Amino acid sequence: MMEVLVGYYIFINIVGFIIMKVDKQRAIEHRWRIPELHLWGIALLGGALGAWMGMQTFRHKTKRLLFRIGLPFITFLHIGFWGYFLTA
Repeated sequence: MMEVLVGYYIFINIVGFIIMKVDKQRAIEHRWRIPELHLWGIALLGGALGAWMGMQTFRHKTKRLLFRIGLPFITFLHIGFWGYFLTA
């Protein structure tokens, strides 16, 4: 069970990282963008750390206050959840 959860968490964070890269590339090319609701959905499903890292790496959404505050906040909530889950 633990292996599945860790695997999921790794996978969803890779997705969060990649989705930021894809959205940034589409923004540069003036193409159809990934809706912010989808970006937030990935973050809430566990991909906040990957999305936050993607945001910093690709300098995407860094001027948006909600992303600058929200992604780190969700990341710390997930860290707290994992800390509680692993010690319970």
